[in-house]
Amino acid sequence: MKRWRRWAWAVALCAACLAGLRLWPATPLQQHAPTSRAFYSSDGVLLRVTLAADEQYRVWTKLEDIDPRLVQAVQLYEDRWFRWHPGVNPVSLARGAWSSYSGGTRKGASTLTMQLARRLYRMDTGTPWGKFKQVGAALWLEARYSKHDILEAYLNLAPYGGNIEGVGAASLVYFGKRASQLTLPEALALAVIPQNPNRRGARSAPDAWPQALGAARERLWQVWQGHQKGAEATAARDAEMDLPLKLRSVKSLPFRAPHAVQTLAAQLPPEPQVTLSLHGPTQAAVERAIAQFIERRKGFGVHNASALLVDTSTMQVKAWVGSANYFDEAIDGQVNATTAKRSPGSTLKPFIYGLAVDQGVLHPLSILKDAPTSFGTYSPENFDGRFEGPITAQDALVRSRNVPAVNVASRLKDPNLYEFLRRAGVSKMASEHYYGLALSLGGGEVSMTELASLYAMLANGGELSPLSYVADSASRRPGPRLMSEEAAFVTLDMLTRNPRPDTGVPAFPAVAWKTGTSWGFRDAWTAGVFGRHVLIVWVGNFDSSPNPAFIGIKTAAPLFFSIVDSLRSQGLDPGGMAQRTPEKLSRVAVCAASGDLPNVHCKDLRETWFIPGKSPIKVSTLHRAVWIEDATGREACGPGPGVHREVFEFWGSDMLQLFAQAGMPRRVPPPGRCKGGSVRADAAEKPQIVSPLRGASHLLRIGKPEPLILRANSSQPGLLYWFADQAFVGQALAGRAINWSPPRAGRYTLSVVDAQGSAETREVMVEFVP
Repeated sequence: MKRWRRWAWAVALCAACLAGLRLWPATPLQQHAPTSRAFYSSDGVLLRVTLAADEQYRVWTKLEDIDPRLVQAVQLYEDRWFRWHPGVNPVSLARGAWSSYSGGTRKGASTLTMQLARRLYRMDTGTPWGKFKQVGAALWLEARYSKHDILEAYLNLAPYGGNIEGVGAASLVYFGKRASQLTLPEALALAVIPQNPNRRGARSAPDAWPQALGAARERLWQVWQGHQKGAEATAARDAEMDLPLKLRSVKSLPFRAPHAVQTLAAQLPPEPQVTLSLHGPTQAAVERAIAQFIERRKGFGVHNASALLVDTSTMQVKAWVGSANYFDEAIDGQVNATTAKRSPGSTLKPFIYGLAVDQGVLHPLSILKDAPTSFGTYSPENFDGRFEGPITAQDALVRSRNVPAVNVASRLKDPNLYEFLRRAGVSKMASEHYYGLALSLGGGEVSMTELASLYAMLANGGELSPLSYVADSASRRPGPRLMSEEAAFVTLDMLTRNPRPDTGVPAFPAVAWKTGTSWGFRDAWTAGVFGRHVLIVWVGNFDSSPNPAFIGIKTAAPLFFSIVDSLRSQGLDPGGMAQRTPEKLSRVAVCAASGDLPNVHCKDLRETWFIPGKSPIKVSTLHRAVWIEDATGREACGPGPGVHREVFEFWGSDMLQLFAQAGMPRRVPPPGRCKGGSVRADAAEKPQIVSPLRGASHLLRIGKPEPLILRANSSQPGLLYWFADQAFVGQALAGRAINWSPPRAGRYTLSVVDAQGSAETREVMVEFVP
């Protein structure tokens, strides 16, 4: 009785020790070998399998993600008693030793745990001592790890020929599918390869079917049938096993979306299997459109292009093409244009106008001046070198007029364009002083991903959200609000009026888009929103070499619409652009010529979007009635006999000059000569200073100071008189400039006065620097 108690205590002590070993924290078996990474598109297409750090293809796959038939077949073929032995099968070990060392057929008799020990610890088990160490290692593994973990590790480390290890990599290499998607014939084939991987495994030529593999699989099939119940072993399965089985090679592994995979492999957490947000058919369609475009335009020196497509509802990147050809060394094809910093040209202008709408500076039909203008020492010019005169904000944006854009940018406050871009997360920006107003015309640099986020912000009602590159995010993450919902809606609506370059009419269904051309013809851009997607297109050279063909409207826009049309024609649903009008937004009638609320004399009215409490409210004074003497055509000082009333448009001198240059001179009112009773003697007629800028600081070099340019416009003809701190400076006709050299540093009050005594003042700060 005492002996049995001693045995019981011994067994209990051993059990306690084993339990203690199992409970003691152990290094996960996955960490014993580096892993490859398999990247998939959101529709399940394999994009690429990378090599592990030891140059092996080894994609760690959880046991639950492996076809159960493969797991069962491996145990049936390699170790039927795996679930019950402690790591070593004494019967099989004894039988193998007798056969190997008595002159019979050499047998290993290794369990799955023993085979795992040999793989983990790189053991030489060809000798009795080596086999003894393998047995000890197997017992140790069983004491430290569960059967689940051991089986999972074996399936991920089993040899499959060449540099292929594990069922995860083998199923991708040999059959082009995940281990969870195998058919029964494929599962049985993978189950028998590890026993003799050199004869049954990898082949250099694809579709090769080693005879040894076929024979081994057939033997396993016979055993398999004997272990299935009822309907499992049917004639249908027999027929399935008779079908030819194609076996691929490592050379058949895909290499899709290389820029995306290469970039994200360095950014995302090191998971063995990653499903990206890219959509396989969409990615292929964009790549094909770029390749066809390059083929058509290569005669014009166009050799490279890039595109980025984002679903704004989720902020997932659906297509990512970093260059026209990843393998073309002549264009530095491995460079990724989507993350590179480039000058955006005019693609930032929509945000200038959006901020202006939000700050009450203008509405879509506000009239801006496209005329020669100096902003301190900065004098922007339009791309075509011409000036249009009065132009609506909407047309100025659509036609990408530079001077109005700079003028609007100069009026922005909290935030201005620089602060807006900083809040939007645009990286590596220099100081605001470095850019000045040139930032509004592409004087800074942004990446395609940053530009995509900005345009998606418009599509998402002014809310900025980060781009998503993985498929597990079903909805976009909320971010900071950069613009009101109303301003974002109005900005997109203005951009939908931009006519397509091929038809000359706005796109239908609607596309809100904008082009950009960087200084020196180095970058051509088109960015826009169609459906629920944002598409950014870039054309240029990675070495920044210029090409006169790199003009946004002529080169990037055709590629942009080629991609849009291709996606729609192939049935890839782009969705619908958000059409819900914000509740606070309304429509009002304005005077078409002035953009202000109409007075009684304005007869040509147009409707525009209006944000109550924000949009500028001012009654138009452009059209004014003047009493005219019938006999002389001169102004009369009031009604009476021989007097009639006429309505004139009171344009400023700069606009009248532009109308004349365009061959469309305006009918001007007669010179005013009445005082007090004149209908024109109001504040609206006072001169307007256009240079220097209000509140600007002007830095002048001590050794070589440059004079400040003074210019003012007026609806009254005649001379304008300039004063600095009440000291007379000079005189000039309206719209003409004079130079003024400040005698000292400090704050000055500049005044301009017309012949009727109307005046405007402006303070400027002058500083002298070495």
